[in-house]
Formats: sequence, structure tokens, C-alpha cells
Amino acid sequence: MEHFYARLFVRYPEIRSMFPHAMHDHMERVFAALTRIVWAIDNPDSLTAYLSQLGLAHRKFGVKERHYEPFITVLAETVRHFSGPGWTAQTQAAFQAALGRAASVMLAAAERDAAQQPSWWVGEVVQHDRRRPDLAVLTIRPDQPLRYTPGQYLAVQVPRWPRVWRNFSIANAPRENGLIDLHVRGVRGGMVSGSLVHNTRPGDTLLLGQACGEMTASAGQDRDLLCIAGGTGLAPIKAIIEGVISASQPGRRRKIVLYFGARTEEDLYDLPDLRVLEWIYSPLTVIPVVSHQADFEGVKGMLPYVASQCASCEESEIFVSGPDAMVRQAAALLEGRAQGAQIRYDPPDAAG
Repeated sequence: MEHFYARLFVRYPEIRSMFPHAMHDHMERVFAALTRIVWAIDNPDSLTAYLSQLGLAHRKFGVKERHYEPFITVLAETVRHFSGPGWTAQTQAAFQAALGRAASVMLAAAERDAAQQPSWWVGEVVQHDRRRPDLAVLTIRPDQPLRYTPGQYLAVQVPRWPRVWRNFSIANAPRENGLIDLHVRGVRGGMVSGSLVHNTRPGDTLLLGQACGEMTASAGQDRDLLCIAGGTGLAPIKAIIEGVISASQPGRRRKIVLYFGARTEEDLYDLPDLRVLEWIYSPLTVIPVVSHQADFEGVKGMLPYVASQCASCEESEIFVSGPDAMVRQAAALLEGRAQGAQIRYDPPDAAG
């Protein structure tokens, strides 16, 4: 990736301003995206869905049609350079076809999206609630209507770090006033998350990207829900629960069981709000789970094991959100009791 970007910026210096000053994280994300594209090349439906999301996401960077050709040209040259004797006419044709197809899908998705919504929104912070030393709940007012489905996430850019975007899940179902909540934990070395927790105040403005993500409740279903949320992974789960509650009709109401896990009782930062939801919607049961506090009076243990052992999930829609390792472990433990299609979670780079 260093070789690729060095060649790209030398040959097309006008492109450099579109990228962040520090490139390490960006290089890792681009390499991961390229790997996923190559891996999924024989699964057209999955690949098209992923490329469409990439095309939408690139709009916030200011990417236009004219930028695709330089990127593809230098990328193919880079692959050829490192392939050595393994680069053949057949290989070249395959890469050109694959990259050309990727560009066409991304461009088509971006053009459709541009006809419906802006590339990015300006969001004003109207409330900054510091729940823990390293965790804050931000309430933001976008300058234009921002459409999303409960469970989706969006990218955020702070003034301190231009051209650096990080994903955060929206923590509420759509509201009439358009306000959105973000649950942000400041991670060590996290430029955007740290700035949002420690250096952001009401009245500050942020840039917001369009909503993305497929961890959403199925429309028209009446299946019960099993939700497993670790830490700030609660954000999309809470939005999904609010969405189900607001869509509920008299008669059959969907039962919801939420396992909310943290290391200590103090880390259950949103439990009071969840108790309010529980009071409003009686089919909702919230079960706090603490892993590192012996004197906790509730359920103790590691969240994936507790949820997989105690939950009735055979007929439920299952949503898992939180740290990557926790999500993978919970999904693996539940696979023996539920069909894979029932278990919903976003890829590791979704939430910030």
C-alpha cells in the first residue's frame, strides 16, 4: 500500500489533498476493502451490495468519476510489480475486468444516491453527556433530513482531524425533530473518538456521512428478538428496539430480550434509559451482565456464554453488537442453536 500511494501521489499530486495526513489507518482500510473485493469476486450478489456501499461511502471524500481511472491504473501497476513472473496476460485481463466492474458498480450507486441526498451533512452538537471518563452520549442535529433505518451507522469527521472519518452507530430510532444520538467510547489513539469524548462541546459542528449497514430488523416480521450488546455496541441495538416499539400494533407485540454486558456495574452506562424503555414496553426484558465484579448482585459472567446458555433463540431474530471478539464468539456459540440467517451483525469496521 505504501508503494501504491507513493506512485499515485507522485503521478497525480492533485489527489493527495483528498486523503488524511496520516495514512496508516487509511491504508489498512483500503487493503481490507481490496481483499474483500477479490475474495467475493465469485459471489456477484454479495460483491455488488458491498461495492454499492463503498460507492456511497466515497461520496463524502469528494470522489468523482475522474478519480477512478488514476486509482485503477496505479493499482494494477502495483499488483503487477509485486506479482513478478506470476503476472500474465490472463492475470492482467482478470484484474482489469474486476477493477472495471467494481468502478462501474460504485459509480452507478453514487450517482443514484446523489439524486436523493447530499454527500455529507453538517451536524450541530446540542448535548454532550459524559457518562464515564472515557464515554459520552452525543445528541446531534443534522442541518438537513438524514434518512436511516434503526441499526445503521454513519461516518463522522471532527474539525480537529480533517479527512479522517470514523463510523459510529446511531443509537435511536428516527425522531420527528431529526436529532440523532451517538454513544462514543474514546479509545487509546483514537483521533475521532477521543476528540468526540474529550474535546467536543454543545454548539460544536461535525460532518456526518450517509447511513449504512445491514444489521436492521426485518420489515413485516413478527418474530421475537434476542439482542446481545457489549459496551457501546448497545447503540444500534437500542435503535432497533426503539424502532420495534414505535412500530408495534395492538395485538401481537414482539417479545424482546436484551442482554447488556459490561465489565462492571458502573460500565452499564445506559441502564437507566433502558429501564425506561422496559417500563414503556412490557414485552422488553433487559438483563444486565457483568464480567469483572464479584459483588455484582445481578447476572455475572462473560456475555457471549451467558446469552447463549440462558436465551431462547430458536425462533428469534438475533442481533449481536460490541467488540469484535465478543461478536465472533457470541455468533459461534449461537450457531448451534439458530440458523445463520437469524444472526445479524455488522462487519468489524462498521461501528467506531
